[in-house]
This record gives sequence, structure tokens and C-alpha cells, in this order.
Amino acid sequence: MEIKKRNVALAIIFTIITFGIYGIYWFVCLTNDSNKISPDKATASGGLAILFTIISFGIYGIYWNYKLGDKLTGSGVLYLILSLIGFGWLNYILAQSEINKHAA
Repeated sequence: MEIKKRNVALAIIFTIITFGIYGIYWFVCLTNDSNKISPDKATASGGLAILFTIISFGIYGIYWNYKLGDKLTGSGVLYLILSLIGFGWLNYILAQSEINKHAA
């Protein structure tokens, strides 16, 4: 189980300077890493999660936020609420902080 520790500040900066392209990569990494941390609650892989989000016009992204919080903290309600009120980007930061605790 290889989980890479990522610098949250750099990930935010890279997302901004690449106009969101790095954010898509970060989404994929968050999904795959959270599936490695909690295999019993694993969801779609990162690539499929992006595809499902695009196909469902963002609805899967809301579900993804809930499941991400559930996998990492045991309760996805905070992640769901943040996603619904427009602060879904904050979930990336919270999730990466949790994943960094499990990183080698």
C-alpha cells in the first residue's frame, strides 16, 4: 500500500496555475488513496469517479464527497454539507490532510 504524502499548499497552487488541471489529477489521487486506506468502503477508481462525475453533471461528485469523508473520518456528513453549500474544494484539503496521516 503505497500512499504518497502531498503538500496541500503546493497542490492548491498547482491547481490554480494550471487552471484546474492539477485539481483533476488531485481528485484521482484522493480517490485512489482513500480506497487504499479503507478497502472495505472502496468506491470507483479515480478515473471512473471523474468519468461518472462528468456523465452525471456533478451529481456523482456530491456522492463522492460524502463517500470520501465516510472512508477517511467515518462520517461523510461534513464533506456532504461543504459540497452542497459550494465549499467542495475544502474537502480536498481536509481529505489530503487525513491521507497524509496514513502516508509512509
